[in-house]
Amino acid sequence: MDLKSKSHISQTPGLVTEARYQRIARFLTTRQETLRLFLDDVKNAHNISAVIRTCDATGVFYLHYYLSEVSLSINRGISLGSERWIKRERVIDRGTFLDQMQKKGYQCLATSIEGHAVDYRDVDYTLPSLIIFGNERKGISDEVAHHASQFIAIPMMGMAKSLNISVACAVILYEAFRQRDRKGMYQRPSLPPNIFSSYLKKWTVEERLSGR
Repeated sequence: MDLKSKSHISQTPGLVTEARYQRIARFLTTRQETLRLFLDDVKNAHNISAVIRTCDATGVFYLHYYLSEVSLSINRGISLGSERWIKRERVIDRGTFLDQMQKKGYQCLATSIEGHAVDYRDVDYTLPSLIIFGNERKGISDEVAHHASQFIAIPMMGMAKSLNISVACAVILYEAFRQRDRKGMYQRPSLPPNIFSSYLKKWTVEERLSGR
C-alpha cells in the first residue's frame, strides 16, 4: 500500500494531520496477520493488560480469548492504552475455534511445563502461529490440550517450574518477533487490504470524530 497516496482522510480538513495518518498507516503495516495469541481463561487483569501491551510491541493484531467470566478485565495503568490497537475476539467454543485455525494452516502452540513440550526456541514462528496461554493456576484446559498442534516450554533453571504468564508471553513473542524481523515480515503489509483500510479509517477519522 502506498502510504503517500491521497485518501478520504486528507480530504477532510481538521480531522487528522498528514503526519498522524502516515504514522498510523506505518503502524498497520507492521501488524502480523499470522501471529496470534489465544488466552484460555486467563482472568487476572494485570496479566491480561501486560499481555496486550506485549502484543502491541511485537506486532500482534489479533488476541483471541476464552473466558468463563463475564468480560475481559483490563488495567489501563498497565496497558497504557495499547488495548486500543489490538483486535480482541472472544471465543465461545474452544475446540471448534482451534479446529478452524488449524484448517486455515495455523500451528496451535500451547505453552506447557510438561516433559513432552519442546523448547520454544525450536519452533518456526514465521509460519502461521497461534500461541496459547492457559489459566494462571490450572494452565491450559483439557479441551485445548486435545486440540493443540504442539506443546512448547521455556527452559527453567531455578526451583520454580514456570514464569508468570505475562513474562512468559513476552519471552515467546519476542522470539517470534526476532524470527519474523530477520525475515523482513514487518517491512510489508500482512493484513488483508480490507482490514488494513477499515482500521486505518477507524483509528483516524471515526475515533477523532468521537473525540478520542
